[in-house]
Parts: sequence; structure tokens; C-alpha cells
Amino acid sequence: MKEIFERRSIRKYKDKKINNNDLEKILRAGMQAPSARNQKPWHFLVCDNKEKMLEVSEYLPNVSMAKSADLLIVFMANKNGLLIPDKFEQDMSACIQNTLLEACHLGIGSCWCGIYPDKDRMAKTISLFDIKDYEPFAIVTFGYPEKEEDIKFVERYDESRIHYYK
Repeated sequence: MKEIFERRSIRKYKDKKINNNDLEKILRAGMQAPSARNQKPWHFLVCDNKEKMLEVSEYLPNVSMAKSADLLIVFMANKNGLLIPDKFEQDMSACIQNTLLEACHLGIGSCWCGIYPDKDRMAKTISLFDIKDYEPFAIVTFGYPEKEEDIKFVERYDESRIHYYK
């Protein structure tokens, strides 16, 4: 799958709207992720409000690229009643990775910005979006790359990191 090899963190975006059909494909891809005991802790807060995104970029320095993105998604976890509570991070990460790959497939750039487990970032995210009942896990920005060549293959294979059990 070429998207695995071409996906990159994009931090500068064109002023071009992502259509609702493509947004739904991105969200659907996230919801197809594997999940421990099928607990599916994910919830999504989609924001395309430019004023709010500028505020996010100023208030959360690790999400500074939000100011040029078309939209962002706050990936949130509902940790109530999970069958395997200590696996929600894996579930959320698989969900986010699926959205990044689908966005790449659609020619849309993205950047995963960590929120959890940093208490300060989590508190700021809760405050910025008035989040209730969910725990913010990450913010991902989405938009068309300012430079289309930013989505490209970069060799990362490193044989020295492979170990075989004998």
C-alpha cells in the first residue's frame, strides 16, 4: 500500500476546502481500526472554524500548523466501561493511523499532534473545546499540502533494527 510509504507529517496547507465526502471517508477509516475486545473508545470532534483553529495554534504550540489547516479533529476517548482500560491508547493510535493513511490516499495532508498523557495539553484542549465526558488523546490537522511534493516516499528501512530470535 503506497500510502504507508508516502504519508508524511504536513505542517503547511493550501487554502483549499476538504469536501464532506472525503471527511466522512477519513472518519470511516478511523472507525475501521482494530480495537481490544472491540471496545472502540474513539470519539471525534471536527473543527473547521478558522478563529478556533488560530486560537488552538497559539494556545497549543505543538499544534501551530492548525492556523493553515482546513480542519482539525480532536480524537477523544470515552474510557467509561472499557473491558480492557489499559489498551485504549493502542485503540486510539490505530484509529488515528487509519485516518492518516486514508487522508494520504485522498491526497490530503495531515499532522498528528500528541495531547495525551500530557496533563497540561489535555487541560488546554478540554478548555479550548469545552469538552465534557471524553478525554482528549490527540489533535490531527488536515488539509491539502502547500507543496504537493511533500507527500513522497522517504526511505526509513534500517536493517540494524531487526533482531531474530534463534
